[in-house]
Amino acid sequence: MKAANWYEKGVLKVEDIPLPELGVGEVRLKIMACGICGSDIHEYRDGPFLIPKKQHPITGNVGGPVVLGHEFSATVDDVGEDVTQFDRGDRVTVNPLIYCGECAYCKNGQLNMCTQLGTLGFAANGAFAEYAVVSEDMLLALPTSISADMGAFIEPLAVAVRAVKRAGVKLGQSVVIVGAGPIGLLVLQVCRAFGAEKIFVVEPIPSRRELALQLGACHIIDPVNGDPGKIVAEMTNNLRADVAIDCAGIQQSFETAVRTTGRRATICVVGLALEPIKVSFLQLWAHEKSITFSSGYENEFQAAITLLANGQVDIEKLITARIELKNIVAKGFDPLIKRAEQHIKILVYPNGIPSKTRGFANEP
Repeated sequence: MKAANWYEKGVLKVEDIPLPELGVGEVRLKIMACGICGSDIHEYRDGPFLIPKKQHPITGNVGGPVVLGHEFSATVDDVGEDVTQFDRGDRVTVNPLIYCGECAYCKNGQLNMCTQLGTLGFAANGAFAEYAVVSEDMLLALPTSISADMGAFIEPLAVAVRAVKRAGVKLGQSVVIVGAGPIGLLVLQVCRAFGAEKIFVVEPIPSRRELALQLGACHIIDPVNGDPGKIVAEMTNNLRADVAIDCAGIQQSFETAVRTTGRRATICVVGLALEPIKVSFLQLWAHEKSITFSSGYENEFQAAITLLANGQVDIEKLITARIELKNIVAKGFDPLIKRAEQHIKILVYPNGIPSKTRGFANEP
């Protein structure tokens, strides 16, 4: 079968690898659609980060080659011995967390805090391939109202749901979202579903600001041509926002989150910071602000499925290209790195782009 193997920094090859065999309690999936995630970009451009540098205690994987891809929808191709909940032809998505189930965090349901945590697509072969094999307990059934494309957004939407929960967004609050990339635009829609009254989006790229407005932001702010803190203050009777969610994870975005929030506000960082960030300790202390972080998800997948099924989250506007697996580097990774301002989410179809999607945002 065809698969996109990561070998080392800057080396991703589409090549033939053996069809994965089934073990006890495992399911082989035929991949329908898989999104390119920011973490995939980090691994390709600068990694390894999430790809184990030493043998992973659960999967045994270390370094490359490893098949990337963890945001996906699929159909069940075959089932192994002792699989009882799924059968051939079932439509599914996957919670890609790989955890031990034995540590104190796992036993408390805090799966993303597992002391041996890994992720499908990094610590084990993922979904930039025609087929993948996963444990049955990683699967979630997709209702008929969820398309293949929608199914590929459930994982990042689960990230967004958890971020909003960790931020403690409540009915009637004002929220600033810093960064309108894929996660930021999903966080925006989840905040709206949670009942936030005023949602401000701070984003330097014009097309992303416009998209944020279409998806429910009450006000969009260009941080290059204005002071986000003063703008939010003017629109909140100088109280500023109750909550800020930093979806970028860089020095400037964190500073923006501090400036746009008021006293006793909460700042939640969901963006993956690859460099140390300086903190304005005195201002945070004087205003009794709270800082929290959101990493991945625990049990937010069903909520993500419900939000999509109910039409509370729109993913169509986020899809900027649909490509075949053979073009994953030239028309997927490279554009997301070199022309990021032109893209939000690129979907990869390892078994071919469905005919019903042709003609819309396909093969840029």
